[in-house]
Amino acid sequence: MALGLNETIRNARLNVIRDAIDAGAAGGKVLIYTGTRPATGAAIGGATLLGTVTCSATSAPDASGGVLTFNAFTEDSSADADGTAAWARITDSDDAFVCDLDVGTSGADLIMNTVTIVTGGPIRIDSGTLTEGNA
Repeated sequence: MALGLNETIRNARLNVIRDAIDAGAAGGKVLIYTGTRPATGAAIGGATLLGTVTCSATSAPDASGGVLTFNAFTEDSSADADGTAAWARITDSDDAFVCDLDVGTSGADLIMNTVTIVTGGPIRIDSGTLTEGNA
């Protein structure tokens, strides 16, 4: 049976993630990559960085109901490379690792308008949520 946590604990855990994203001097960074996602926090390896989207200065309000819903992201107006977005790494603005997430056009942690990225084109994240435990 999976671990079941009460809502207060789930929200508190999510707020710790939010606080880590917001810990730098400015909004956190969402680095979008192609390829296979590495082990959590590990070196990127053969993945290609497509571009970087920026979180709002406060990345999200307090979690509610075991869900952290991100505030609006600032798009990357000029992608660094061509490729298919497969995953993202979030860091604070000072590049300290926070978490790795799935990206997609539906059913992912971060929802993009498209995962097909073209050099010089925009990269946009339409929405993002993290769900904790048994929420």
